[in-house]
Amino acid sequence: MKILIDTHIFLWAIGDPRRLSDERLSALETRANRIFVSAITFSELMIKASIGKMNIDFDPVQAALDSGFELLDFSSQEALLLKGLPFHHRDPFDRMLVVQSMFNKMPIMTDDSQIKLYDCRLT
Repeated sequence: MKILIDTHIFLWAIGDPRRLSDERLSALETRANRIFVSAITFSELMIKASIGKMNIDFDPVQAALDSGFELLDFSSQEALLLKGLPFHHRDPFDRMLVVQSMFNKMPIMTDDSQIKLYDCRLT
């Protein structure tokens, strides 16, 4: 199964996996699953680091690759879906992850309760 992971899930997976349930940790570690980290996640991390909201003292792209995760670019076709997406969530990064999940027909692993309001699959 293909799974898109939200930014906080990515950070927990690489830095504090004890914050993940056994079920989620198993899903991330199962070789049959393909785990994707979006370019949106890297953008969010770099923007938050640039404004002093987070300290990112590692290369998140390399951390994703070292963890066996795959990288997912954000496409123009995905961006077009943002126009019709309801405003259940105001965070632009999360909205972009939602449309990626929908466009690519893959569930998103998240603890964000606002994302549950969208017509996307969750894990």
